[in-house]
Amino acid sequence: MIVRREVTLPAAPDEIWRLVSDPGRLPAWWPGVVRVEDTSAEAWTTVFSSPKGKPVRADYTLVEATPGRIVWRQEVEESPFERILAAATTTIEVGEADGGSRVTIELDQRPRGWARFAPFQFRAAGVRQVQGALDGLTGLFGAGEDN
Repeated sequence: MIVRREVTLPAAPDEIWRLVSDPGRLPAWWPGVVRVEDTSAEAWTTVFSSPKGKPVRADYTLVEATPGRIVWRQEVEESPFERILAAATTTIEVGEADGGSRVTIELDQRPRGWARFAPFQFRAAGVRQVQGALDGLTGLFGAGEDN
């Protein structure tokens, strides 16, 4: 299941790129992220807060980072997400647009277990996550055009 959303922000691409390419800055804009631990150039652990306030850790590995494009993979094996995800990859692209920058976020998740039988709920959760990230960027860089 792929969810893809875009927004145009009134900021320079390099300014947005510095934020989205730094995993340590995820708490400033990615929904639910409380902090990032064990950050290196290749991997990091994101700590989310569950609806009950408990910390939930998710490990990520950098797949690709070229100017204007970053891809990371969630490591689902032996994690709390293993029951519902077979694979999950996030791609963020930042490019020039009239009046600022075009930011595209794509979440590619392959469901496992019960999630395969609840595609509408699973997709809705993905949409909330991607839109929440774009809303976080909009909050930091100002309103733009949603597409």
